[in-house]
Amino acid sequence: MKTNMKQWIDSLMGTEPKKPIPVLSFPCVSLLGITVRELISDSELQAKGMKAVADKTDAAASVSFMDLSVEAECFGATVCVSDDEVPTVKGRLINDMDEAEALEIPAVGSGRTSLYIDAIKNACERITDRPVLAGMIGPFSLAARLLDVSEIMMDCYDDPDMVHLVLDKATQFLIEYAKAYKAAGANGIVMAEPVAGLLSPMLEEEFSSPYVKRIADAIQDDEFVLIYHNCGDNVPKMLGSILSTGCAAYHFGNSVDMENDIIAQVPENIVVMGNVDPAGVLRMGTPEAVREATFGLMEKCAKYPNFVLSSGCDIPPMTPWKNIDAFFAASNEFYGK
Repeated sequence: MKTNMKQWIDSLMGTEPKKPIPVLSFPCVSLLGITVRELISDSELQAKGMKAVADKTDAAASVSFMDLSVEAECFGATVCVSDDEVPTVKGRLINDMDEAEALEIPAVGSGRTSLYIDAIKNACERITDRPVLAGMIGPFSLAARLLDVSEIMMDCYDDPDMVHLVLDKATQFLIEYAKAYKAAGANGIVMAEPVAGLLSPMLEEEFSSPYVKRIADAIQDDEFVLIYHNCGDNVPKMLGSILSTGCAAYHFGNSVDMENDIIAQVPENIVVMGNVDPAGVLRMGTPEAVREATFGLMEKCAKYPNFVLSSGCDIPPMTPWKNIDAFFAASNEFYGK
């Protein structure tokens, strides 16, 4: 569905009742009676899952799967898959500059990217009452999966040229991947850059934001937006750099105080989303705990016109639907619906 996404972003502003936009997709496995392993291997199941979630919830957008293993797998990384957890990347693919120079930029459509692109195309044909947002990893977080999350932190000091080379190749791939989602009909992308939130502000400014900005500049227009997600602890210290990327909106995790750490420092014309704890509250809590956390966040932040209620990160696959229902019910209760 073609949508003027700049106008849609503007429509999220204001203190009047607004719909939440949780990062909600993987819990569709319980609606479909399938495993995560089956879901990530079948584009038809992914499209059915997104449609099932859209039918069950009154979210402002349909947000696709935050599977941060897909892009690294295309580059040759080893991926661990299970029946009930989101896939993870194992080991280190690149060990030195020689291997970084030899690293080939994969074709979009290789690996499981073709499945995810097809899933978005099919989902867009079925979900026509709200924007459909694809999911994609951010450049530093992709590089970290190729260099190993622990090792890249040292590499930024010891071998920055190698890190920049990997980042450049990762960014070239992500731009083309985003364009493929755009061609498939997506209205935008939620891009997850959580590993950048572990960096110091100085390193984030060098190794993450410039590459995020390259992606944003290359793909955004009136009908396609980039929403930036970072759930790292250091986000408040690097907020200025993050906002300089020019993304359409920003999504932050539950490790930060949304009101004091984020909204107080963000211009009121920039949309920020978050940040109910997806694991500790939505996955492991009770409906009563979900209501308390959601209502408490709304009491603090709903008065800010640029705030949109969301989960702090991707809601885990095995999250009980009674808790997800409680999240939406708390939002409706707050607005007196």
